[in-house]
Amino acid sequence: MKEKIESLIRQAENELKDDFAEAESTEEMRTRQILDIFRNHQISYRHFASTTGYGYDDVGRDTLEKVYADVFHTEAALMRPHIASGTAALSLTLFGLTRPGERILSATGMPYDTLLGIIGTGEGTPPGSLKEMGVGFDCVELKPDGSIDLAAVRAAMTPQTSLVIAQRSRGYAWRPSLMPEAFAPLAEMIHSEYPNVRLMVDNCYGEFVRDKEPTDYGADVCVGSLIKNPGGGIAPTGGYIAGSRDAVDRVSWRLTAPGLGRELGSYAGDYRPYYQGLFMAPHTVCQAMKVAMLAAKLFENLGLKASPSSDERRADIIQAIQMGTPERLVAFCQGIQMASPIDSMALPEPWDMPGYEDQVVMAAGTFVAGASIELSCDGPMREPYTAYMQGGLTYVHGRIALAEALNRMISRGTL
Repeated sequence: MKEKIESLIRQAENELKDDFAEAESTEEMRTRQILDIFRNHQISYRHFASTTGYGYDDVGRDTLEKVYADVFHTEAALMRPHIASGTAALSLTLFGLTRPGERILSATGMPYDTLLGIIGTGEGTPPGSLKEMGVGFDCVELKPDGSIDLAAVRAAMTPQTSLVIAQRSRGYAWRPSLMPEAFAPLAEMIHSEYPNVRLMVDNCYGEFVRDKEPTDYGADVCVGSLIKNPGGGIAPTGGYIAGSRDAVDRVSWRLTAPGLGRELGSYAGDYRPYYQGLFMAPHTVCQAMKVAMLAAKLFENLGLKASPSSDERRADIIQAIQMGTPERLVAFCQGIQMASPIDSMALPEPWDMPGYEDQVVMAAGTFVAGASIELSCDGPMREPYTAYMQGGLTYVHGRIALAEALNRMISRGTL
C-alpha cells in the first residue's frame, strides 16, 4: 500500500512542476520586498527588546508597525500581540469603524461563522454585539462565477452604510477565494460614489500568496492574524490592521483608549518572533501553497472534487476537498493529526466548537496552538462533508502527512 501511495504522490508532483515554480518565484519577490523594508528601517537587536508599563516610546513596537505599513503600502498599521486572533482583529476593526445608527454591508455573502455573533445575526447572539450597539447589517451574495456583484452592492447601499466588508478567503463556503485585484472595481466604485464609506478586507490566509495585497488595489483596511500567513509560523499570537491613518487610529482607540491609541501598550515578551516571522512569511506561505497544490492534484486524481482545482490560480493557502461522507472526512482529519509533530496520539472527533453552527472535526497538531499557517485541517459536519486544509511549515511534512491521511482513509475503508 505504501508503494501505491508513493506512486500517486510522485505522479501528482510531476504534474505540478510549473505551479511549484510559480509559487517559488512569488516567494523570492516578496522576500526581496521585506528585506528591503527591513534594511530601510535599519532593523537591529534593539528592536527586539521588551517593554513594561504604559509602553510609551516602544521602538520595537512602533518600528514593527511601520514595517507592516510598508509591506501593505498603507499610511499606518496596528500590529499587536494583544490581539488574540483573526476574529479578534476583525471584531476590533468592525467596532472601531462603525457607530450606532450606521450599517455594515458584506459584499461577499455571509461572513465566516465566528463573525456572526459579533455582528449579531441569528439566534443566541451574545451580549455586546454590534446589533445590540445599534449597528445594522446587510449582505449581498457573490455572482455565480464567484466575482463581486457591483450592481447588487450598489443596490444594497443605504444612507446609513458606513463600512463595506469583504472576505478574501472562502471560509466554510464552496466558492473561489478572491485575488487581491478582485477588490479594485469595488474600491473604485465605493470611493467615487460613496466617499464617506470605507472598504475593509478580511485578508486572513491570503497574505504573500500573490505579489500584491488588497490595499494595493484600493482597500482602505486589511485585517489578519499573525498565527496565519504573516507570522511565518514563528509569531506566537497576535493580529494586524493595516490601512489609512484615520481608520487605523479609530481602531487603535478601541484597543486602548480614545486619544491614546497606538501610543500605548507594552509587551513584556520580545519582538524577535514577530520580526523573524514576517521575514520568513513568504517562504512559509510558499511551502503551504505547495502542500495545498499537492492535495488538490492528489485527490482529483482519485476522483474527488477540489477547490481551487489543481490548475487554478490560488488566492490563499486553503484547500477545500469534498470528501462526500462523514466517515471519509473524519478519517482524513485523523490521518493529518497522526502525522502531526504535536499531539500525534490524539484522534480528532466531531465536537461542538464555540462560534460554529455545526459540529466541527479539527486536526491541528501545531507548535503554536491553533496556528493555521502550520498544517491543519478541519471541516463542519454537514454535506458535502468538505475538508478545509491549510498550512504547512515545510512541504516535506505536508507530503508525509498527506500520505498518512491516504493510508488512514484506506485502512478505515473510506477510500
